[in-house]
Amino acid sequence: MKIHIKNGRLVDPQNGVDAVRDLYVAAGKIAGVGSRPGGFTPNRVIDATGLVVCPGLVDLAARLREPGFEYKATLESEMRAAVAGGVTSLACPPDTDPPLDEPGLVEMLKYKAKILNQAHVYPVGALTQGLKGERLTEMAELRDAGCIAYSHADEPLTDTLVLMRALQYAATFGFSVWLRPEDAFLVRRGVAHDGEVAARLGLAGIPAVAETVALARILQLARETGARVHLCRVSSAEGVDMVRGAKERGLPVSCDVSINHVYLSEMDIGFFDSNAHLIPPLRTARDRDALREGLRSGTIDALCSDHTPVDDDAKQIPFGESEAGATGLELLLPLALKWAEECGVSLQQALAKVTHAPARIMGIDAGHLSPGATADVCVFDPDAWWRVEPGALLSQGKNTPFAGLEMRGQVRFTLVGGHIVFEA
Repeated sequence: MKIHIKNGRLVDPQNGVDAVRDLYVAAGKIAGVGSRPGGFTPNRVIDATGLVVCPGLVDLAARLREPGFEYKATLESEMRAAVAGGVTSLACPPDTDPPLDEPGLVEMLKYKAKILNQAHVYPVGALTQGLKGERLTEMAELRDAGCIAYSHADEPLTDTLVLMRALQYAATFGFSVWLRPEDAFLVRRGVAHDGEVAARLGLAGIPAVAETVALARILQLARETGARVHLCRVSSAEGVDMVRGAKERGLPVSCDVSINHVYLSEMDIGFFDSNAHLIPPLRTARDRDALREGLRSGTIDALCSDHTPVDDDAKQIPFGESEAGATGLELLLPLALKWAEECGVSLQQALAKVTHAPARIMGIDAGHLSPGATADVCVFDPDAWWRVEPGALLSQGKNTPFAGLEMRGQVRFTLVGGHIVFEA
């Protein structure tokens, strides 16, 4: 299949390109940028006048709910949602049922994803067996099966010795460990940020120090072991400061933030809106502003959807009993554009946070449009407005705190491996 995408504004952050240029795709690869390759005769011409042509988005955290949680979502439904949102590569956390702690489970997930021929799925392996925090998994075998990193997802890993041994193992083989900093003893049964709103609503609180205490432990162990650590979903101003200090000291750490925490604060819980029940919890407006600035300055490396589809039954109950999580694959692009507009960030910088920056963290060759690269491409209208209607989302999870809001930026075409997998 040969495709000619013409007259579009080509934005490729990794290569520093932001100009009107044609893109040529052949045999699943980028055949040319700007100049037509010799003898190129397209099977399909896409007129991208007024549209932006960029690398397919790369998402660091998208729960696909298989295996084990098919009543919440299926691989098929979430793959459709991914390509509809322009996401062509995504990392899948290991908190499935059973967890991704065996090579066979990883291979099965990759095989099923490949059959669907949609977005590329990159499993993140479990750090300990069953995510129980006791015995390490065979990371080398999981790597051979297709895992790109190792994580404990949202499950607590309270044994510091086990964590240190895991980081030592990872450092020995050059593996990356992804950790969400949270002290389980300070969280207990908390469901919201320990502040004014939680007190007024009578909700059990989770203090910001639950993040910073855990973050201090992780950073000390990273320095001791030399392991590459990626910090998932930093949520507090103090956490951002600690990450900045760690980077200044030369520690091999990176971090991300979810689209939810870049926009929302504890005030958005409103009157017990369970769609705003998230992990980590939405914190103060000061924390939110620090996250936005940390993303702009580069302290926070990447923006992710933290896509967590939840069934209606688990959301339509009292806030404190509801299941945490929000759908996000189809909102990643418009919310990244909104952040850029509000913070005075260029389109190229904004797209970098959802393309080559997360690809670099994942250690994959994606997120750019260099000649010869796999043709994973997103074509979107930056000026198209649309309303977030949960029923219209392709994800099986309809749970989003952004329901009813107007968004700008709509995907028109998504190409994966040179094939058009979504067209609006």
